[in-house]
Amino acid sequence: MLLASAVVVWEWLNEHGRWRPYSPAVSHQIEAAIRSSDPRGGSVVLGQVDSRLSPYIIDLQSMHQFRQDTGTIRPVRRTFYDPVSAPGQGWQWEWENDAGTWTPYDMEVAIAIESAHSRQQTCLDLTPLGFCYLIDFKNMTQVNRQSQRCRRIQRRADLAYPLVSGPLPVPKGGAVGGGLPVLGLGQPCSCQQCMLVLSVKTGAGGPGGPGGGAAAIQTLNRRALTMQRPKISRAPSARLSRPPWGGACSRAPPTTRRCRTAWPSPRTRRRHGGTPSCSPSRWPPSPPAPPPWVSRSSLAGLSRPALQRIAMAQSRALIASGVPTVPVKNLNGSSPVHPALAGMTGILMSAAALPVCLTRPPKLVLHPPPISKSDIKPVPGFNHSCRKTTKKQVRKGKTPEEVVKKYLQKVKSPPEEDCTICMEPLGGPSGYKGPGVGPVSKAESVGRLTQCGHQYHFQCLVAMYNNGNKDGSLQCPTCKTIYGVKTGNQPAGKMEYHVIPHSLPGHPDCKSIRIIYNIPPGIQGPEHPNPGKPFTARGFPRHCYLPDSEKGRKVLRLLLVAWDRRLIFSVGTSSTTGESDTVIWNEVHHKTEFGSNLTGHGFPDPGHLDNVLEELRAQGITEEDALVEK
Repeated sequence: MLLASAVVVWEWLNEHGRWRPYSPAVSHQIEAAIRSSDPRGGSVVLGQVDSRLSPYIIDLQSMHQFRQDTGTIRPVRRTFYDPVSAPGQGWQWEWENDAGTWTPYDMEVAIAIESAHSRQQTCLDLTPLGFCYLIDFKNMTQVNRQSQRCRRIQRRADLAYPLVSGPLPVPKGGAVGGGLPVLGLGQPCSCQQCMLVLSVKTGAGGPGGPGGGAAAIQTLNRRALTMQRPKISRAPSARLSRPPWGGACSRAPPTTRRCRTAWPSPRTRRRHGGTPSCSPSRWPPSPPAPPPWVSRSSLAGLSRPALQRIAMAQSRALIASGVPTVPVKNLNGSSPVHPALAGMTGILMSAAALPVCLTRPPKLVLHPPPISKSDIKPVPGFNHSCRKTTKKQVRKGKTPEEVVKKYLQKVKSPPEEDCTICMEPLGGPSGYKGPGVGPVSKAESVGRLTQCGHQYHFQCLVAMYNNGNKDGSLQCPTCKTIYGVKTGNQPAGKMEYHVIPHSLPGHPDCKSIRIIYNIPPGIQGPEHPNPGKPFTARGFPRHCYLPDSEKGRKVLRLLLVAWDRRLIFSVGTSSTTGESDTVIWNEVHHKTEFGSNLTGHGFPDPGHLDNVLEELRAQGITEEDALVEK
């Protein structure tokens, strides 16, 4: 047997399908929770070590991260890396984001960068890792090969990730990779980690199992090592079963929680005919051990899938069993209230010394199954499948004063109330003193909007119009009634739509309409917040979905009207990332999750279509506009 070591990094899966590492401190906290002998230890509150992660809880039973305030659930994993790699040595590689803060690279990318840096390379191409970037170590920059955009990078010393050790088998007749000596063969250790490793080896094609001949073992650095394994037979009744928690090596003595093995001399091993188990002789005897292995490997000799199976099995098995748990179900829906209540319930149960087990959530399904071009059909009743927008066309001929007067009635005797724009009495002058508004006569100083009847200073309405899109429309600041045709500041782009042969959850009787929005980055125009400054367009193309029903097609027609009026998107500050000068949604909700509703942006959602119709109505788009669209 061999004491092999590896660095453990805990990671979570983001919405782009990439595994992002937790900090070393958080990984240490999770590992400490796993090593804890507390039988109630089934979840980890991340806010105890990092206040920025206070809403998050990791459920070790289901290997998921739960956010209490929104109900978002994401998978987590426990990954092994070489102790001499970047996480084992405490080096963090980070890049500077648009907000001026530092973002860590994915762990495998950071390991590749650190390896190239240690070899004193001048640059590193990340294309083989799936990223179109070039790392320049001389200038400490990251260059995008497509856009040539340059960002700063840094190498920062931090706490090393936790190091775990455990007795693992080694191949007979030689050492693996690290040049460690081979120990005599005998019965394997009966501790929990050894049992898990042996069971994974059995399922991965060990002796007596599938593929028990020559096996190609992939090491952590992706190099293949071929080992010859002689075939042996096993007794039909011999099985690898998990030992009871009261047995040997299930708990360490009070002074230590690590499983230790005292290796005797070769003479002692020959006299006793095997290696001792890792439990002292005064502990209860171990359960019957499985037959000895003829061919074994260290941790570095296991492939990445095998390592992931070991990590998952360890994380589940090291949680005490036999204690009744009260499940806290993940209640799906568009509202985050129910999942958040489940998270708070879990916290209260933990505080009351009750074990908590969050049920495993359904898998996030953002996109439909692969679709061939021949299966994509036009939407019934539509003569086209694509719509483009260009830059905003400036309307000429009418001054702001002429536009505002078109929607006003004169008020001879203003009421004794305040103008809700400038908060000054209507009987007095306007509180607006800025440019762009000329003097008016007292008879025209106050006007009443023709439809809703709300009254304002004429100069205040002109100033409000000048601060908007200047598109010939006016919106009452009190009741939001729209006068004219409202347009937005959506950048130029393309909208595609077609029918795909898959049904949305909650709509099994019809196919689905897929909408694809694509807006490239560009320069802000005069209608945008910062004219002349570049704007970004993150996450495009964006895929959205509607049921191919009568109401779904009506919503699509109104969305086309909103697209033509540039009301689907806008340029501003993202409420999700905080990034400014970027393309954002403009208060018309879309469903971007195809086969699930974990984020609240998917199906089933019975009220979604009615909600979209109401939101479009608030933008001045009604069913009469759908008739014109036909």
